[in-house]
Amino acid sequence: MADQNHSVSPVRDGMLTYCYLLLYIALSSGQIFFNKWVLSSKEINFPYPLGLTLLHMIFSSVLCFVLTKVLKILKVEEGMTLEIYTTSVIPIGAMFAMTLWLGNTAYLYISVAFAQMLKAVMPVAVFILGVAAGLEVMSMRMLLIMSVISFGVLVASYGEININWIGVVYQMGGVVGEALRLIFMEIFVRKKGLKLNPISMMYYVSPCSALCLLVPWIFLEKPKMDAQGTWNFQPLVLTLNSMCTFALNLSVFLVIQHTSALTIRVAGVVKDWVVVLLSAILFADTKLTLINIFGYAIAIGGVAAYNNFKLKKEATRAASSDNSSSSSPIPTASSSTKASS
Repeated sequence: MADQNHSVSPVRDGMLTYCYLLLYIALSSGQIFFNKWVLSSKEINFPYPLGLTLLHMIFSSVLCFVLTKVLKILKVEEGMTLEIYTTSVIPIGAMFAMTLWLGNTAYLYISVAFAQMLKAVMPVAVFILGVAAGLEVMSMRMLLIMSVISFGVLVASYGEININWIGVVYQMGGVVGEALRLIFMEIFVRKKGLKLNPISMMYYVSPCSALCLLVPWIFLEKPKMDAQGTWNFQPLVLTLNSMCTFALNLSVFLVIQHTSALTIRVAGVVKDWVVVLLSAILFADTKLTLINIFGYAIAIGGVAAYNNFKLKKEATRAASSDNSSSSSPIPTASSSTKASS
């Protein structure tokens, strides 16, 4: 009986992992299409990316507060100080706001598929900024990988039939914002030594992001909305859209918590292909060409090589830290050589 339970447990865990991954892929892909529909469809007629993103962050802030402080279903982790908040949480919140704002704005000008192709350049931005921040080291191998990704994105862009450079600028701005957010997150965890659960992270970051979005919204989009006379606001659709965004943010952390770093990166690549191919079916403004697909395949190959390199580096770092903690405090010549390499 014990053996039977033992054999059932890995199968159940495996099924649970696949469920988490499918949830992440479905929510992530669905949210992209949902945002595109809300922003560009004639039925909803809500072409205000700043307003939509601000609504998401306000909804997330209120829901986190209700869940943690009113209903007390979930707990906010302790350890947050004013110094950590001002030096880490505020920059992360600001970059998160910038990423969502610029990324959503890009959907007004370019297709979902092309926006997704441009996102493939993310590792290049993360690596360059990581080198500038002293978190990454330049090497010939990484330079080659970055060149492959950049070349793939350039080929995909060359194959785009209806290219709109305003949309490209917005999307690349979103990529830079996301890269900066990831850099700040790494500094937050590595140097501050504070790890927060998903709800705690959203509890602290969402209000900050909302405040960062409120100021530009007042000056850039509120006058346009006021000029319409009455705000074209569909509460049910926008509330559902906000709920999906909140669920997506939670699912990302949930997948990371219950799977490996490799799994989430592979799932991300699968999600990207799902979005590109489905958008060609769902949206009239998406016309994929062979050059598009060929360039994107090259870029994804470079992204896969980057992920593999990063995972091996993280595994080596973890192994070396385990060895150093179990070894004697007196350094030897071999250990110092290993550390320097």
